[in-house]
Amino acid sequence: QVQLAESGGGLVQAGGSLRLSCAASGGAFSKYAMGWFRQAPGKERDFVGSIMWNGARTKYADSVKGRFNISRDNVKNMVYLQMNSLKPEDTAVYYCAGRSGSYVSDLADRYDYWGQGTQVTVSS
Repeated sequence: QVQLAESGGGLVQAGGSLRLSCAASGGAFSKYAMGWFRQAPGKERDFVGSIMWNGARTKYADSVKGRFNISRDNVKNMVYLQMNSLKPEDTAVYYCAGRSGSYVSDLADRYDYWGQGTQVTVSS
């Protein structure tokens, strides 16, 4: 059973940056593809990005391409989401997710494990 814990959220002004971290424990983290999703109040949970088990491939939502970057450290069992040029519309709870498949996916139901989420608020 993999447990995921996000950190790094907070309040930032538009145009600023934040780096979210996700710590994984238990299970074979290095074999899992990892993803980030977000959910704004009153909206569905949306895909942000995903990274292949070995970091060889990433996939991003169009809304964050060129601004966000996912990376992972399989030695430390960590995955990161670097967020630059933040916009007020990026405000949401951000969730880290893991799937036992090795490849990227933008579908939430393909993920088996979820963290509790971390709040990101971008002020205008």
